Amino acid sequence: MDLSKPSVARMYDHLLGGTDNYQVDRDACAELLRLAPSTRELALVNRAFLVRAVRYLAQEHGVRRFLDHGSGLPTRPNVHQVAQEVDPTSEVVYIDNDPVVLAHGEMMLAEDPTTTAVLEADMRNTTGIFNSRAVRRLLRDDKPVAALFVSVLHCIPDKDDPWCLVRNVVEQLPRGSYLVISQLASDDAELRDSITDFMCEITDDSWGQVRSKSEVQRFFEGLDFLEESEPVEVSRWHPDSDIAPRQRSEEWIEYGGVARIG
Repeated sequence: MDLSKPSVARMYDHLLGGTDNYQVDRDACAELLRLAPSTRELALVNRAFLVRAVRYLAQEHGVRRFLDHGSGLPTRPNVHQVAQEVDPTSEVVYIDNDPVVLAHGEMMLAEDPTTTAVLEADMRNTTGIFNSRAVRRLLRDDKPVAALFVSVLHCIPDKDDPWCLVRNVVEQLPRGSYLVISQLASDDAELRDSITDFMCEITDDSWGQVRSKSEVQRFFEGLDFLEESEPVEVSRWHPDSDIAPRQRSEEWIEYGGVARIG
């Protein structure tokens, strides 16, 4: 673990008000906020979207199994906590390859060892993930699974084809499963390039890129949207109320939605 370089997971933790980060992460966030001042509220509304989407799928569609790609540092409420408020038997597999995330994941398992698993894997390794014991158990009887890619696909560069990754996951899930995606997006090409270049530089290329809205829409091709007819800025997806938090300025946004597979 190289603490001389910022970590995307630890930067996100800092933006959410967490304490599992270091000065190098806080300095990187300060520069990111200079480039895009709405970044902190963007992180907050994205986390709220994750909670709403999981609760919605559990309550309204009876989903009891969740596969969280690039889960990041635990931030309460975590996916398993939200799902288990609806049904204590809900199962979650978290996937990440960040050493700090994995260490915290081990502590999380101590709280809930029977229905929660943490899998050390690069989310691009779809074959390895779906061959793992934890994911095979999640798929054991073809009940619907919700695959989560929340604020993580921008960590995968175009050369690694994140659209193919999502398609591969979709094809291996049971019919009637669900896909939840949010991705950092902007239709301002200059902003996309400046933030992408900055994040690639400070993370030693452990980053993908900010994408246009049309590029994000491609992740959902062939799927049926729920609640909205297309991806939206995520604070506007199925808000809890008219006074729910909104992102006030939009240099870049978390753009995404929830869709049904098959």
